[in-house]
Amino acid sequence: MERIVRKRFPQLGADALVALWLGVWWMCNLLQAGLTELANDEAYYHMFAERLAWGYFDHPPMTALLVRLGGLMAGGELGVRLFFTLLQPLYLYVFWRLIRPAEATRRDAALYVVLSAATLILELYGFIAVPDGPLMMTAALFLWTFRNFAERRPLAWLWMGVAMAAMAYSKYHGALVVIFCLAANPRLLLRPGLYASGAVALVLLVPHLLWQYEHDWASFAYHLAGRNSVFRPNYPVEFLLNVLVVFNPFFVPLYVQAWRKTRPRNALQRALKLLPPAFIGFFLLSSLRGYVQPQWIIVATFGLLWVLFDYARRHPRTRRYLMRAGGVTIALVALVRLEMIFNPLHIRFEVFDNAASYGEIARVADGRPVVFRHGYAVAAKYRFYTGCEAYCQPNIRYRTHQWQFRDDDDRFAGREVLVETAARPASDTTSAVRSVALANGRRFTWLVDSCYLPTRRVGIACEGLPARVAPGEELTLTLHLENPYDYDIRVDGRPLSLVMLWKHGRFRVEEFPVEAAPFTLPARSHLTLEVPLRVPDELAGTDFDAGFALRREGYVNWFNGKPLRVEVAHL
Repeated sequence: MERIVRKRFPQLGADALVALWLGVWWMCNLLQAGLTELANDEAYYHMFAERLAWGYFDHPPMTALLVRLGGLMAGGELGVRLFFTLLQPLYLYVFWRLIRPAEATRRDAALYVVLSAATLILELYGFIAVPDGPLMMTAALFLWTFRNFAERRPLAWLWMGVAMAAMAYSKYHGALVVIFCLAANPRLLLRPGLYASGAVALVLLVPHLLWQYEHDWASFAYHLAGRNSVFRPNYPVEFLLNVLVVFNPFFVPLYVQAWRKTRPRNALQRALKLLPPAFIGFFLLSSLRGYVQPQWIIVATFGLLWVLFDYARRHPRTRRYLMRAGGVTIALVALVRLEMIFNPLHIRFEVFDNAASYGEIARVADGRPVVFRHGYAVAAKYRFYTGCEAYCQPNIRYRTHQWQFRDDDDRFAGREVLVETAARPASDTTSAVRSVALANGRRFTWLVDSCYLPTRRVGIACEGLPARVAPGEELTLTLHLENPYDYDIRVDGRPLSLVMLWKHGRFRVEEFPVEAAPFTLPARSHLTLEVPLRVPDELAGTDFDAGFALRREGYVNWFNGKPLRVEVAHL
């Protein structure tokens, strides 16, 4: 075998050499996928895959589909990640074919593979099951069809439409790829074929758009407004520092030099050159209104790879530096990969100690369902590692999520459940609230509800609340409450109470009890109440989403029904 490899290896051409090393990289990712525990978001997407649909609260369906297919072929973590490990060598080979010189050499192949393997963001997102892998695959296919469209090849408009739809089904950031590629080549906007391509994409997206319509455009509302937060100076600073890290700090100065010196020669290269500054600039601006995750700019990797590859192959000194720095980076990455598998440093992180931690929660649950407080991914992890029943309550002080579209909590009705709650207060002497230390360094705190009766799906619609109110203004509101459950709901403050919520951005929530006499909401029925409201002075000068909720002590909640947008005038 060794003799055959020694004989054949020197005979490999550039394309075969790239394919060989990407194959070796894939096998490393395959081992990593099977031997590393799941990150939080991966468990969340595994929960998606339990019920395939044309859409999900915060993501399109491609990730769930790939997780489901992988689960049919393998179990455990490997099943979750299997198809994601396959995507990376495929899209990197597609991209190699896009940017390879006409007379590519083995040196060119080696340079491309080292640059790719030493790009830290590609190392991480080569094996974990998140939407960025499908986005990179479909973006590479889009760039291929975009090149063909720019060169007026037959039916290129059709395949470009298919690629645009595939990007949209992978991750909504795919829209930015299309916009930036066209911004780099504005003349293409005059082509009728471009609009035919858009029509093809739109037709293919009809099932997803219907899902969004049926779910009140939940994904678009979340991504366009639900992520918004107050400005924090550390958000843009942290984003820029993350950019330096994920694209390899050894390479960043040369990225800048290569970008300045490289001259695009066709439509594809113009697009590739624009992608890095466009993505980084767009999300730098986004960091002014909320936290930006570094992987959101992963598609910029294509542009950075191209400019650095094109520049380095024409400058021998730069190439030598990149090969050496890349080799050092790959060696360091190998150590990190071993740490992710064996954890000899005993680091506390989400990919470690999952089986032991969630096994401990299952032990104290003793067969009872567990209702988690706000860890939407934690609830999914608990299900994955224990197979036990779980649900996660949408939390007005954090965010809502895919669990709101599931009926797990309905199936727990009338049963004894564990409810994760806040830390046990010092004044609690009844032992109603208990706590246990977990292997991952966290604590799980819970109370036992002997007869769990969810109220999440109770609808509360409000009349009489103007779009603009003044602090101190006194109003009378009419509330229409609808109970979809098969049991009566008693609201008397012991322990269930009616509250009004005023939410601004992601983190500011003001909660006020509603002055109303105790009442019972009959099963499968509705009720109308009139309640007084005095607009609190502390709300002055801010816009809010205002609505009502049924709140139970120890639980978290979301709005019951749709909130109204209300502006509170200044004092």
